[in-house]
Amino acid sequence: MASLNPFTVLHRHRNFRLFWIGQTVSLVGSWMQNMAQGWLALDLTDNAFLVGLVVAAGSLPIVLFSLHAGVLADRYERLRLVKICQWLLLFDAALLFWFTLTGYISIAWLLVLATASGVISAVEIPARQSLMVELVGREDLPQAIALNSSGFNLARIVGPALGALIIAKFGMAWAFGVRPVSSLAVIAGLAMIRLPPWRPSVHLLRPLEGIRESIDYMRGTPVVAALMKLVTVYAILGTPYLVLMPVFARDRLGLDASGYGLLLAAVGIGGLVGALALAAQAGRQPGTRTLVIGSYAFPAVLIVLSAVTHAGLAYVLLFFAGVAMIVNGALSNSMLQHSVPDALRGRVMAAYSFVVVGLAQTVGAFLAGILARVLGVQWAIALGAVVMLGYALYAFRQPGLKHPGTGETVFS
Repeated sequence: MASLNPFTVLHRHRNFRLFWIGQTVSLVGSWMQNMAQGWLALDLTDNAFLVGLVVAAGSLPIVLFSLHAGVLADRYERLRLVKICQWLLLFDAALLFWFTLTGYISIAWLLVLATASGVISAVEIPARQSLMVELVGREDLPQAIALNSSGFNLARIVGPALGALIIAKFGMAWAFGVRPVSSLAVIAGLAMIRLPPWRPSVHLLRPLEGIRESIDYMRGTPVVAALMKLVTVYAILGTPYLVLMPVFARDRLGLDASGYGLLLAAVGIGGLVGALALAAQAGRQPGTRTLVIGSYAFPAVLIVLSAVTHAGLAYVLLFFAGVAMIVNGALSNSMLQHSVPDALRGRVMAAYSFVVVGLAQTVGAFLAGILARVLGVQWAIALGAVVMLGYALYAFRQPGLKHPGTGETVFS
C-alpha cells in the first residue's frame, strides 16, 4: 500500500531534499518581493493597467525566449544552467532593493528590472522543471512535483505575510531586501547537489528544428495536446486574478498593504493544503477525475469572489481558490511530465512555462488590466472565470483526456 506521508520523497532523495529546502526559503523572499512590487507599482502610478504592465514586463521575455531556452535545457547541463540563473536573479533583486532604498525607484526602473528578471527566468524555469526528474527519478516524479508546489505555496503564505509586517515596520525597501539574502539558500542547496556526470546529447538539432520537433510531438500526442490546451486557457484567464489582487484589496475590499498580504497568504494556505494532499496520494496516481473537480471548482470560486465586498469572506474564498488552483496546475504538470520522453523534457517544460508564466502574465495580465480599468476589477475576474468554466465543460468531454475507445480517464 502506498504511503500517505507527503514527505517520503524528501527522505528518499538527498538531492531533492537539498533543492526543496533551498528553493522554499528562496521563494519566501521571492513572494515578498512580488507582493511589495505590486503594491509599489500601485503607489507609484495609481493605475490598474500599469500594475498589470509591470507583471507583463516580467513575463514577456518568457514568451519571447522560453522555447529557445527549452532547447538549451535539453542540450546543456541543467543543474549548471539553474545555478547561473539563480546568481543573476540575486543580482537583479539586489538592484531593486538598492533603487527603492535610495529613493531612485520609478515605474520606468520597475519595468526595466522586471524585464531583466523575465529574461533570466525564461532560461531558469524550463531548466529547473526538467531537472526534477534527475533529482528523484520518474517513479517519484508526481510526488516531487506536488511537494514542490507545497513549498511554493508555503512561501506564498509566509512571504506576503512577512512582507506586510516588514513594510509596516520598516518601509517598502526592506521587503525587497530579503529577496537577495533568501536567494543564497537555493544557491547553497544547488551547490551541494551531486548528480552523475552529465553527458551531452549525441544528436544535436538546430534550435529551430528542436523547437519544431517538440511542437510536432505536443500536437501529435492527444493527451499532451489536451493538457496543454487546458493549461493555456486556465493560465491566461485564471492566473491574472492574483495580478489584480492589489487593486481588488484596496478598491473592492478597502484594505491596506497588510490586508493585501493576508489575501495572498490565504491563497497560499489553500495551495499548501491542496499540494500536500496531492503529494500524500501521489503513489495512488490521482488522475483526471481529481483534475476535473479542481478545474470546475477554481472558476466557480472566482465567480463568487468577484461579487464579494467583505474581507472576511474573501479570505475564505481565496483559500478554496488556492486549493483548486494547485490541484489543476500540479496535476496538469505531473501528467505532462509523466507522458513526455526525457529527450524532449526541457522543450515541453519550456512550452509549459511559456504558457503558465509567459502568456498568463503578458496576455492574461494585459487583458485583465484593461478590463479592470474599463469595467472594474470584479468584472475582470468574473468574466475570465466564466470563460474558464465553459471551456472546462467542453474539454472534459473531448477524447484527448481519455483512453481511446474505452472512455476511461487517463491515469485514473
